Amino acid sequence: MQNNDEETPKKKRRFKLNLWWKVGLIGLAAGLIGGGAAYGVGSYLSDGNVSSLLSTPSSSNKKGGTKVNQSKVTGTSQSTKAYKSVKAAVVSVENLQAESSSSDSLYGYTTGDSSSSDSSSSDSSLEAASEGSGVIYKKDGDTAYIVTNNHVVTGSSAIQVILSNGKKVTATIVGTDSATDLAVLKISSKNVTAVASFANSNEIDAGQTVLAIGSPLGSQYASSVTQGIISATKRTVQVQDNSGNTTGNATVIQTDTAINPGNSGGPLINLAGQVVGINSMKLTTDDSGTSVEGMGFSIPSNEVVTVINKLVKDGKITRPALGIELVSLDQVTSSQQSSVLKLPSTVTSGVVVMSILSPSAAGNAGLAKYDVITKMDGKKVTDEASLKDVLYDHKVGDSVSVTYYHNGEKKTATIKLSESTSTLSSSSDSSS
Repeated sequence: MQNNDEETPKKKRRFKLNLWWKVGLIGLAAGLIGGGAAYGVGSYLSDGNVSSLLSTPSSSNKKGGTKVNQSKVTGTSQSTKAYKSVKAAVVSVENLQAESSSSDSLYGYTTGDSSSSDSSSSDSSLEAASEGSGVIYKKDGDTAYIVTNNHVVTGSSAIQVILSNGKKVTATIVGTDSATDLAVLKISSKNVTAVASFANSNEIDAGQTVLAIGSPLGSQYASSVTQGIISATKRTVQVQDNSGNTTGNATVIQTDTAINPGNSGGPLINLAGQVVGINSMKLTTDDSGTSVEGMGFSIPSNEVVTVINKLVKDGKITRPALGIELVSLDQVTSSQQSSVLKLPSTVTSGVVVMSILSPSAAGNAGLAKYDVITKMDGKKVTDEASLKDVLYDHKVGDSVSVTYYHNGEKKTATIKLSESTSTLSSSSDSSS
């Protein structure tokens, strides 16, 4: 809270000086807010015309004498121009499902159950389970493509898109990627009048003005725009799934631009009207979901472009897998680290192999249950997230070196990444 206590002057002369100083500051502030009129106000004050500035207009003393100023002041700022250039490309995305409940989502605006329902259900029997945002980025013949967040469309039986003009159209999922939380949808291009372009996210700067456009709290607030700055260009944050498990680290843009439930999947744009990121998450303080104001995160545009191009081409992102189930070492008690894992006391971080799946690239290289991986590809592995960061820098067919402890003995191995996450997910619920 601000301290509104006024300073009590000790001398009458000081009171007068303080009064004129305050009047000067008020004039300066009014000039700055008015848009570049500070110099004129300063000149006016210096000419000794303060009395006329503070005087009451005579017309206001007349009964019914108030009038509307006829000067035309419209939005001509660069922010307004940027918003107007992108507005028509921003859409609301409705996740339609068969069952409903009353719960709120952290990232998207949820009005129903996020569980998957029968894909054969007709649209007429479905309800909007959650709502998010998206942006049309490509128009190719009769088809237009939309990028949004994966969590916005997860569990859907059908997807409905609401265009900026209010028209509702059916969308089809082209592909999704849970690791980057991105998804691509396609709709008919018949009613599409604008598409957004992407900026180079490597060229953005902290302190740069940006705008977020989307549908906070749902489509009733569609096309809402908020303004802020880029707080950090590359911030590493941990990503968690719906169960609260850490699934990896993400390098994102941090911004103080207001990002609320429903903004997920909407664009973060620069003042040229170009997309620099896709809004994806908002920081919370604890498990209760308490929001931290002024800390939102967006997926950088360069990463977005790479992922959506692969999704349009292949419908999925193929990543390598180790073929193991694991837990972070910090989840194992000290006594178990000593008695079961037989680890030296100097080993304080890593991941523990809990089971070997079939197929398994790690198993083929000789790793076994209760082995502790501490390095991969020469990089330190501190937890599951850091292991996946290294793993996902490679592709299926690559070979990586691994340092691990087996019954307390330090060993090295070379793992040929012959398996993919899609292969494992079809046969088991592997965590890596």
